[in-house]
Amino acid sequence: SEDEIEEWQPESKAPKRQQKAQPSEKKPVVKRQAKPKEPKESKPKAPRKPVERKPRAPRAPKAPKPLKAPKPPKEPKPPKVPRATKGGKKQQALAGGGWSEGPSSSHQPYGGKKEEPEEDFAFDEPSLKRQKTSSAPQGRPTRLPTSGRAFGEDLNMNWDLIQLLSERTGVDQWVCLNISQLFKEENTIPFIVRYRKEMINHMDADAVRDVQLVLEEIYALAKKTQTISQTLKKEGVLTAELEQALRNCRTADELDHVYAPYKKGSKLSKACRARQLGLESAAQALLQSPYTLDLRAWVKPGSEGLSTLEEVSTGVVQILADIIAKDGETLTHIRSLCVPHSICSPSPIIVSPKDIDKFHLYCDFTCNVQHIQHHQTLAINRGENLKILTVKVNIPDRVKSDFCRWCLNVRWRPKGYPREELMKILRDAVEDSYKRLLLPLLSRSYRAKLTGSAEKESIAMFVRNLRQRLLVCPVRGRVIMGVDPGFRHGCKLAVLSPTSQILFTDVVYLHGSGGNREADKLRHLMIRYSCNTVVIGNGTACRETEAFFADLISRRFFQPLDVSYCITSEAGASIYSVSPAAVKEMPDLDPNLRSAVSIGRRVQDPLAELVKIDPKHIGIGTYQHDVSQSSLKAALDGVVQECVSFVGVDINICSETLMSDAAGGNSAQAAQEKPAAKGKGKTKASAAVPTLPNPLDQTCIHPESYAVARSFLSLVGGSVDQMGRPELRQCVEASVKCQGLEALAETLNTTPDTLQLIIDGLTQPPGFDIRQDFEKADFKRGIVSMSDLREGVVLTGRVENATLFGAFVDIGVGRNGLIHKKYITPDKLPADQRRRSLALGPGEKVEVRVLNVDHQRGRIGLDLIRVLR
Repeated sequence: SEDEIEEWQPESKAPKRQQKAQPSEKKPVVKRQAKPKEPKESKPKAPRKPVERKPRAPRAPKAPKPLKAPKPPKEPKPPKVPRATKGGKKQQALAGGGWSEGPSSSHQPYGGKKEEPEEDFAFDEPSLKRQKTSSAPQGRPTRLPTSGRAFGEDLNMNWDLIQLLSERTGVDQWVCLNISQLFKEENTIPFIVRYRKEMINHMDADAVRDVQLVLEEIYALAKKTQTISQTLKKEGVLTAELEQALRNCRTADELDHVYAPYKKGSKLSKACRARQLGLESAAQALLQSPYTLDLRAWVKPGSEGLSTLEEVSTGVVQILADIIAKDGETLTHIRSLCVPHSICSPSPIIVSPKDIDKFHLYCDFTCNVQHIQHHQTLAINRGENLKILTVKVNIPDRVKSDFCRWCLNVRWRPKGYPREELMKILRDAVEDSYKRLLLPLLSRSYRAKLTGSAEKESIAMFVRNLRQRLLVCPVRGRVIMGVDPGFRHGCKLAVLSPTSQILFTDVVYLHGSGGNREADKLRHLMIRYSCNTVVIGNGTACRETEAFFADLISRRFFQPLDVSYCITSEAGASIYSVSPAAVKEMPDLDPNLRSAVSIGRRVQDPLAELVKIDPKHIGIGTYQHDVSQSSLKAALDGVVQECVSFVGVDINICSETLMSDAAGGNSAQAAQEKPAAKGKGKTKASAAVPTLPNPLDQTCIHPESYAVARSFLSLVGGSVDQMGRPELRQCVEASVKCQGLEALAETLNTTPDTLQLIIDGLTQPPGFDIRQDFEKADFKRGIVSMSDLREGVVLTGRVENATLFGAFVDIGVGRNGLIHKKYITPDKLPADQRRRSLALGPGEKVEVRVLNVDHQRGRIGLDLIRVLR
């Protein structure tokens, strides 16, 4: 299939090296220029101070200082927010009829056509920010303490939790502190994004979810560190130095590196054996006072490991190598040397030609780790897991020479003047540390970073695709016939009412000798139920079934009905048809007929139907089996709850699965969260259910703001009974135009964001659905084939799936065409979509030009002209 072949292809041209952006510009400190002015009399001292401070300049600036800029003036604290939350219609996140998204990975948006530096890696640099958080916040952020350590002091680590979270996410510390506190109070992401915008500086749901994932990784690291410390303490090997080394670890890879020699069942390291012989003091003496060290005094004939001077020297070398490899400054320096030069080069293992065919492009593939693409990383990993490829990270020899020179002359230079034989021991220790300990660590570190970044981007792509698939505009008010096409076992039919109730089911055999008889049956059914819309699944026999209906429509066979049809994805329909949820919902129906019901409902209300299916089976995204399954499940479940919360549910007809997602899953906070219901009022966890429904319960306004909403209505001269009417909208618009939104918010003692949400909830018409401006299913009456395509032909189509290497588009010829990502450039996209990593997602309508047609392989190459709105 197109998913399984095109994704392996690496880029033909290596992109240029990405230039480092903002971090290098922020390093110089302005305040230090003022200090040399003080000692005016002693001129020789003035030039010394800048010289002494030069090595400190490259270090990262202190965290608390930049936080003073966004600190707002003192204001009365807002009242404590109850935990009950409520979903509704997301207005602020919509721009131009689309779902507003920021980039979900730590890479820049796309640049020009030929170069793709946006996919480059810049290790050990903070990722780009999701939102502009350098300016003053627009709401009332909680005031930060002097440090985030007070928030994460229970972790018992040597680093600041909030500072580390800010460095790894690229988000300002005050925002990270607020997000951490909100998650600690068990708030859900939909609630945070909608009702706490001022606390997160208007970040979108994807950006908040990224911060949540990093926060969970940090907590997991701290928990693992505590477990290791307790284990080593019980074994009696935990020293003060080892405990500090464990607490200094900032990544799981660093923690494994420190803990490796002490793991149960592992061989005792060479350094540990040398320390047991008492050579630790000799190694320290070589560094601190080499002129007093005489290794011959350590020789003990007959003792294993100390019997000769050579054995003593070897033991000292092993201890020094271990000290060098675990030094934080040394690790930082060697990483800075390796970043521009490291090369990933997979090579094939001896396997059968059939197995290696999919990976032939990667057999002699080499690429700088800064330029390798996400889908290439995942493809190489898959080949390695299948035992088809072997992968190696190559580091040039010049890195070794630079590192050894730096160690001997700067970091590990002995105090005093050591003899030549002691300097030889130190040189051997540096080389041994580099070859035996640091190189494997760097290789594992780079592979882990490449894989982690690729997995995050793949999951982010999956999340964006799922959100756009769930938010396709529903087709309401129509009787629909769902068709699950087939040859031998016939086409399964299900006629559904406008409220998705099953009216009739049957099996017809359209592709046999009795086609005319079956056509008469179809006309009878469609006239009987006034059905003028047919939904055909895109599985086996889809093309033939489409041609059958297109022929009947062209002959006006269904007169007086004006019948049209559309093709929809049936991915996951067969799995759902035999699931416990489907059996419980349709107990008396054959599983094949349940598939036809699911296909029809996917067009009537995509969100309500697709939430019943495991997101991994919906047929979107790539490499879903090669990424962390727990991370993928958490992200997909989160976006399902997010969509349900923002859209709302009709509690009179919704399914049990939809109501479960509306409740927010197993989160204690989300259990109180209630989306905007289009039926009756909402259930409150903290108060008794009122006898009469509250009209505000049918809006996106949170219960904590009901009092403000009523005060606002009184201020503009309106009432609750006027909600959604034109006269109330006119009164609200006049008041906002006269006094201004910020002035009104100050009068009502609330924030402008909350007031805007209240205005939206009061002025939206009854039954408002945020999906009404989103893309709808394409209905047609004719058919074209792949043989009709010619190079240069301009067509319109709809994106079926977005991957890490491009987007597949349905242009109505039975095969999806591929727009490679090099053709998806910012100048072809609407302004609100240029910040996303690929910028196209399922359901979007596009205008494309045919670049090439490969009839033999069934492939169509497309160029993006523009996105249609």
